[in-house]
Amino acid sequence: MKELIEKLKAEAGLTEEQAKKGVDTIKQYVVEKFPMLEGAVNNVFGGDN
Repeated sequence: MKELIEKLKAEAGLTEEQAKKGVDTIKQYVVEKFPMLEGAVNNVFGGDN
């Protein structure tokens, strides 16, 4: 997840806090819409920020 946060900071001009919140929001959205993917999402992004 750190690599994605760094990419968001570099390419989108986000702050560390904004990038982390963006990744967390995406994680939550995917799990809400596709609960069966929660394990995979947590493996990719980590269980908690």
